[in-house]
Amino acid sequence: MGGGEARALVRTVTLAHVAVTRGFFPSLLAAVLGTAACAGETHEVKRLDGSRTGPAEIEARVSRLMSAARVPGLAIAILNGDDVVYLHAFGYRNVAAREPLTVNTAMAGASFTKVVFAHLVMQLVEERRIDLDRPVHEYLGKPIPQFAGYRDLAGDERWRRITARMLLSHTSGFPNWRRFTDDGKLRIFFEPGSRFAYSGEGIDLLQLVVEQITGRPAGDLIQERVFDRFSMRRTGMVWRPGSEGDFATGYDEAGKPLGHERRARADAAGSMNTTISDFARFLQAVVRAEGMAPATKELMLGPQVRIRSKQEFPTLADAPTSANDPIRLSYGLGWGLFWTPYGKAFFKEGHDDGWENHCVCFDEKRTCAVLMSNSLNADGIFKETLEILIGDHFTPWYWENYIPYQSRRRRSGP
Repeated sequence: MGGGEARALVRTVTLAHVAVTRGFFPSLLAAVLGTAACAGETHEVKRLDGSRTGPAEIEARVSRLMSAARVPGLAIAILNGDDVVYLHAFGYRNVAAREPLTVNTAMAGASFTKVVFAHLVMQLVEERRIDLDRPVHEYLGKPIPQFAGYRDLAGDERWRRITARMLLSHTSGFPNWRRFTDDGKLRIFFEPGSRFAYSGEGIDLLQLVVEQITGRPAGDLIQERVFDRFSMRRTGMVWRPGSEGDFATGYDEAGKPLGHERRARADAAGSMNTTISDFARFLQAVVRAEGMAPATKELMLGPQVRIRSKQEFPTLADAPTSANDPIRLSYGLGWGLFWTPYGKAFFKEGHDDGWENHCVCFDEKRTCAVLMSNSLNADGIFKETLEILIGDHFTPWYWENYIPYQSRRRRSGP
């Protein structure tokens, strides 16, 4: 989401608030409190500061937040150590049909897909099939501008300097998506490797490289090396027919249903469908360094670039700030990073039309939280929810545009 889109979101929420409160989410608080049967494992949770909370407190406080912010569905997983100690689904997967969200409901992973792809790439790095610092064009057999979709780069020789490290750390110079640029063309906007600018285009180029090196579709490799390995049985890079019986509908800020896209082509930047249960298994694997050596995990979660931007989006805005220096906000290889009194944390967001996802892990404490929602309103409760769940007061919520819902309603313009 770009800055202009974010400002439009604020205006949309403000104008739609009256309509929403007049009945789109009938008795939402009762609905979210009434889905206990859809819960998974729920045990006492140990927060970062050593304090503890339990299912009753979590469910009461999160349900109130969801009702206040008009969030129809939210799924939560919490890890203590490397065990999933809390797994619960609140609210509806389909509001009109009154179908409850479950811990096995298929939801759009959006950019959660990128960290799954990064896990695959790091396996290939460990096997020495990819060198992070070798220019990626050397793997492709011909210049990048000769590939369909990359002809716009002809005449700018900086494509020769782009590496896998740059693509995974979002320092390639590409925009997030070319469709957001003034002319709709793909360009390199700054010297590759010089600064951070989140880019789905960069991940898609790396997908092309992986497929060229292995001779296989990236979706098939992810299925075998990640989903099958970690028993993520309800997860796929394309739509799984088995999901038809339990999938969520996405909703916009005003509660309008946006459906659930059934993708037929694997896109490493965002096509994954998953469940809160399955993604919690993946996060367990990352914490445990399963599927890769501990040294490879440390490389993946090591800082590659400091982030100086005021906010993550719009990606190409270059207005440096020191606001996040206290937490040393950085990017690793596929994951965002920051530092706290409890050590290093790694995180990833996932945004798409009708979907808001977030996960964060405090590595030394081995404490993690995953939030997955079928509502564009959900990121307005992420800050407070993380504080409730694990005592996370450190996530850079403003940088990620997780503006609390109360502030959004008070604002009348950009």
